[in-house]
Amino acid sequence: MTPTSGERIGGWLIAPLAWLLVALLSASLALLLYSTALITPQALKNLTAQNTLNIALWFISFACAIAMWYYTLWLTIAFFKRRKSVPKHYIIWLLISVLLALKAFAFSPVSDGLAVRQLLFPLLAAALFAPYFRRAERVKKTFVNP
Repeated sequence: MTPTSGERIGGWLIAPLAWLLVALLSASLALLLYSTALITPQALKNLTAQNTLNIALWFISFACAIAMWYYTLWLTIAFFKRRKSVPKHYIIWLLISVLLALKAFAFSPVSDGLAVRQLLFPLLAAALFAPYFRRAERVKKTFVNP
């Protein structure tokens, strides 16, 4: 399978790629924190001291973090390979990021200022990049490989 020649990744596509790479780094750090909780004896003791519902929610959150990390990694690789499916999946990835930020805003015990800041960046990225990936000619000419 030979890649189809198309435009190289450049111009305004550098910004969504940078956002994707930063999100991959952030998701990797989150997985490291979850793994630390499973490895460290004190953190594991505190986790097992919780009730069954909290333990189940923690593992669901851990599974979601793994799934988001994997999807972000896959999307990053597909972005560099300039796959045709990237624009659609990038928009889906942005919407999932907004949903996760809304979940954190609604259910996390953090201050409202911090929660709004965490919600602001995914909303801004989705508002800017989703229309760009839907309509830009550069995107249509860049992501051409099957």
